[in-house]
Amino acid sequence: MRKVYVYYGDVFAGELIELARGSYEFIYDDDFMSDRSTPPVSVNLPKSQKVYRSDYIFPVFTNMLPEGANRRALCRVNKVDEKDFFGMLEMICGMDAIGMVVLKGTKE
Repeated sequence: MRKVYVYYGDVFAGELIELARGSYEFIYDDDFMSDRSTPPVSVNLPKSQKVYRSDYIFPVFTNMLPEGANRRALCRVNKVDEKDFFGMLEMICGMDAIGMVVLKGTKE
C-alpha cells in the first residue's frame, strides 16, 4: 500500500491510496469535508464522506504528471518506472503544481 496526502492550497484535503496496482481510493478529510468554504479537489470527486474507489488513478491526479521529455528525465533521475503512475505521483510530491491541488509525501 502506498499513500500520498492531498492538499487544497495549504489545507489538508484527503488521502490518495494505492491498495494494489489497479486498486485506488480517495478519502476526504473530515475537517475539509465540513468546511463549506473549500471546494472539492475535482468535479469528479464531489465532497462526500464516502470512499471513492477506482481501478485507475483519478484523472485530477494523473493530470498533474509531467509529460514527454520532462517525464522521462524526472523518472530516470528518480529511478521511477514511467508506467508506475503512483510512483510518479510520489515523485512529484512537494513540487510546484499548477492550480490549487498539491500532493505531499507527509501529512503536515
